[in-house]
Amino acid sequence: MEFVARQVQVPASELDAYEWSGRTVEYHRAQIRRHLGFRECSVADADKLTAWLVDHVACKERRPEQVRVELLARCRTECIEPPTPGRCDRIVAAALRAAEETLTARISARITVESIERIVALVVGADREDDTVPGDAGAGEGEDGPPVLGKIKEAPGNLSLETMLTEIDKLLAVRAIGLPSDLFADVAPKVVAGWRARAAVESPSHLRTHPLPLRVTLLAALLHEREREITDTLVELLISTVHRIGARAEKKVTEQLVNAFKKVSGKEKILFKLAEASIGEPEGTVREVVYPAVSGGEQTLRELVHEFKTRGPVYRRTVQTTLKASYTNHYRRGLIKLLDVLEFRSSNHTHRPVIEALALVARYAAAGNTTYYPLGETVPVHKAMGGDWAEVVHRTDKRGRRRVVRMVYEVVAFQALRDQLKCKEIWVVGADKWRDPDEDLPQDFAERREENYRELRKPLDAAVFCRRVTQADDHRTDAAERPTAQAEPPRAHRPDQQPRCRPGTPAPRLGPGRRLHHRHQRHLRPLPPSAGRPAQETGRPAPRTQRPARRPSRHGGGHLVPLRRTRRPAPPRRPGPPHAPTRRDA
Repeated sequence: MEFVARQVQVPASELDAYEWSGRTVEYHRAQIRRHLGFRECSVADADKLTAWLVDHVACKERRPEQVRVELLARCRTECIEPPTPGRCDRIVAAALRAAEETLTARISARITVESIERIVALVVGADREDDTVPGDAGAGEGEDGPPVLGKIKEAPGNLSLETMLTEIDKLLAVRAIGLPSDLFADVAPKVVAGWRARAAVESPSHLRTHPLPLRVTLLAALLHEREREITDTLVELLISTVHRIGARAEKKVTEQLVNAFKKVSGKEKILFKLAEASIGEPEGTVREVVYPAVSGGEQTLRELVHEFKTRGPVYRRTVQTTLKASYTNHYRRGLIKLLDVLEFRSSNHTHRPVIEALALVARYAAAGNTTYYPLGETVPVHKAMGGDWAEVVHRTDKRGRRRVVRMVYEVVAFQALRDQLKCKEIWVVGADKWRDPDEDLPQDFAERREENYRELRKPLDAAVFCRRVTQADDHRTDAAERPTAQAEPPRAHRPDQQPRCRPGTPAPRLGPGRRLHHRHQRHLRPLPPSAGRPAQETGRPAPRTQRPARRPSRHGGGHLVPLRRTRRPAPPRRPGPPHAPTRRDA
């Protein structure tokens, strides 16, 4: 304000006396608009601004404060004087309401009549639940069963088989509504998230008061988002369950072996004694020759065999057997059911055998107690079947044929699926967190390429980007290879070299093999090139020790003469007390 006041040469305090209402201020505002080329916001302009907000802003942004910012920016672009705050609020509210009506009508038109009837049935006849917990009611499954809408809204429980089965039932209940997969494809995610949050907190009685298009859209958004969330939950339950099966099997086997484990020392000595006894009496029996040769006899040999089993491949085989039993007897029911409700895909052909293995597992899920896969069945081979599992997956039957054990193959397939899901080589259809990695990129990234790269502060040319990365790597490599500057250790003084000191600083006297004290090292800095030149030539003020004396010197007035410090005379000594005369005094 003071800056403008100085320009017009008027005191800033005069603004307090200005009348902001009346014909004067209207006249001044008209002059300002005419000078800047603006106009007042008429009713037609307000209608145009509202229509523009509906088409370009309110359909993507539902926050009133952000819509207001876009409204003011549009007024500046169209050279329209901003309306009053109250009128701006009315324009923003009208735009948000019109955009919501347009979007809800478009969304509800994409849903079939049967699906709309199922959606409406979720909030019909739920008056009993309104008196208990708002928002947790819906159309009941039966007299004593929980309502469908309340069941869908429930959060998942702890990691267990029951939780997995419950989440599967939720996902099937949501899919039973029959919503199209691309229902909200052209709607901004933040708008869908807002509808979902609104439907989650409103009770069924409040939802029934909305118009049908809005009611259907709110519930459809809730079902759509919950379907993705439940799918993510099931994937996380699958990963955690497969990990728990292996971890518990290892823990169980380890505890069993540790309880019976006793380390045997001196194995080389035991081996030597066994060999010596066997060679000495090759015709004798083990109990008469071998056992007496070892300290402790048969018990020591049993402990030695048990130690090898706990540390060798027998331990891994025991863990695998325990894992297979835990999977078959408890967790298999939930994991097999997951294959029916989740669809796994991969964009990498390298991991295609894992997808084919899951299809084989699902195809023979109801095969009963069949131990092996049929001989004519093609069993996909993937990396997880190698290593420690190779001897367990394949087994020779009674006729000597090498077969694939069905239960062990299922365990290996789920472990391979867990590993590939964690690195997103395999993704799940209909999930949010575990979706296709290609969907992480915005769909309009190619159209808004320049804007996106500008926000990322990256060049559009790939060659420029690679050159910058290469230069940065070279710079870091040079910095890492460059030796670190270290302080030069103090060198011993040689008698033939006296240290150079700054003018006026006395040179310390050093003996042979002695070092200079750290307090004097600050005076041994290199002398500047202009140390012995006059101040008139250097253009710098002379140091205090080189300033000219007050009285003219015989060396000339233009030269610098070091000042001589006059030493103060010592104060006179006070006479001491009288002393007795000595022999010298005599």
